Amino acid sequence: MRHRRFRFPFFLLIPLAVFLFSFIVMSLWNGVLVATVHVGAVTFWQAMGLLVLSRILFGGFHGFRGRHGRHGGMDFEKRKEMIEKFQKMTPEERQEFRKKFRGRCNPWESAAKEETNTAKE
Repeated sequence: MRHRRFRFPFFLLIPLAVFLFSFIVMSLWNGVLVATVHVGAVTFWQAMGLLVLSRILFGGFHGFRGRHGRHGGMDFEKRKEMIEKFQKMTPEERQEFRKKFRGRCNPWESAAKEETNTAKE
């Protein structure tokens, strides 16, 4: 006799999560906003509509890794190529690359350095 293993129907988790979050939005709206801001109470379906609207306007529900995955949208091959390119650089080239990259990622830092350089001259 073969034993059947119970398999949980994971496709049911998404609608269940939507209903749960809609109920949470409805409860929070009716519990907090009605009393503090004096807006009207919302029904369950209006709360679900608010949830969908917030998803459209602000983006969300991207899972654990976010919209662009683990490495900011860079696929594995591109990342591997960039690492190899960085490893082939001389120490001077690496230092110059780091300076330029810091300037791109933090424009305030590069602007502050330019101001101090012009003040020294």
